[in-house]
Amino acid sequence: MSATAPMQIGLVTLNVRQVDTVSDYYRHLLGLEVIDRDGSTLRLGVGKTALLELRGGDFTQRNPRSAGLFHTAFLMPTRTDLAAWLRYVAKERIGVGGASDHLVSEAFYLNDPEGNGIEVYGDRPRTDWPNDNGLIQMASDPLDIDGLLNFDATSTWSGAPAGMIVGHMHLQVGDLSTAQPFYSGVLGTDITCHYPGATFYGAGGYHHQLATNVWSSRGAGPIDPKTTGLVGFELILDTAAQRDAITARAGTDTLTDPWGLALTLSTKEA
Repeated sequence: MSATAPMQIGLVTLNVRQVDTVSDYYRHLLGLEVIDRDGSTLRLGVGKTALLELRGGDFTQRNPRSAGLFHTAFLMPTRTDLAAWLRYVAKERIGVGGASDHLVSEAFYLNDPEGNGIEVYGDRPRTDWPNDNGLIQMASDPLDIDGLLNFDATSTWSGAPAGMIVGHMHLQVGDLSTAQPFYSGVLGTDITCHYPGATFYGAGGYHHQLATNVWSSRGAGPIDPKTTGLVGFELILDTAAQRDAITARAGTDTLTDPWGLALTLSTKEA
């Protein structure tokens, strides 16, 4: 995703029971660094950019069929970075739950120690993304793991590369007919792809900054704030005018999705 995309994911906030255990996992998996800590709240990121906030507390473990997080997707800047990370994961014997060729990207799936979903991926060149009548075509095909392991084989992993960001947020929701008016209508994104049980939303021509599915959460009600899992996330917009348009459509400056996830709007403008 280009750094000039008009909508990017910023800070992602999770409730966790064991903040040090979860923090250590993300540091080991991705090479994130501790940026700051205030009691039981810890922020991790790349350089001075915070990507993940962990709020420790006496939370109830989230039901995996509830609304909330499907995965936080960390985007590698280049295929070389993704290949170096994969060789590191293999050497460290870090368990990976799955891998897919999505036509627009190459992706790996994991879970942190408290069951929060993670995707680590790299985009294919935008000119290679298949398009059908204005909708980007995605799939979940087998990934050529050997080809990736052997790509630029002299490159090595030395921690999170500069430019690694949260490329997208994929969410579990109660139903798509309620999610779409918010994630497309209120936020002003384009629906870029329909997939059985899922809808993908993009801005600036990107395949998706956001996605919603009902694969295991159909009919789910509001999120219990006393449980572990996703609390909310930041959307970084280009301009104050974009932000104001979203809050005008929402009718409020305090933005929450239909299941209670908090969305914080910030802008690149000073």
